[in-house]
Amino acid sequence: MERFVEFSEAWGGKYPAIVQLWESAWAEFVPFLSFDVEIRKVICSTNAIESVNARIRKAVRARGHFPNEAAALKCVYMALMSLDPTGKGRKRWTMRWKAPLNAFQIAFEGRLTPANN
Repeated sequence: MERFVEFSEAWGGKYPAIVQLWESAWAEFVPFLSFDVEIRKVICSTNAIESVNARIRKAVRARGHFPNEAAALKCVYMALMSLDPTGKGRKRWTMRWKAPLNAFQIAFEGRLTPANN
């Protein structure tokens, strides 16, 4: 709260709407700060998720209709596999997620199960 007061004194005159927005959302924002930095990065970075969703929407829209659920799932599967045709992306993905997954395991002990069961 002390840092927020410093921020509002320094920038409140120039950006009063931002200070007011933070004040009104303070009760929702403060619990977010109790998470580890790695978890906060995951919560805030949705670009990769949005990109995958856009690819799936594009593939489904191009197809138009599906005779059954299995055909729709196959279309989604093929769209996801086309994101990484060489298969090397999984290694990069797991390296990027190693620290956040460890932080999740510590913060939510017992809720995550190892993928290699």
